[in-house]
Amino acid sequence: MDKTALITGASSGIGKEFAIYHAGKGGDVILPARRAEILKTLKSEIEEQYGVKAHVLSMSMLSHW
Repeated sequence: MDKTALITGASSGIGKEFAIYHAGKGGDVILPARRAEILKTLKSEIEEQYGVKAHVLSMSMLSHW
């Protein structure tokens, strides 16, 4: 079974903590938020530390659609 969670506001606070918690349990994460650079750093940390996939969606990316 594939465990993937969409976690909003993952660039800081409780959203970030939920992302780390879910990754620690072996689940992939999709991380939408406003601050792209912070998300890229979190993506790297999660993938390296927990061996799961983290997908980043910054609001600047979404505004081009």
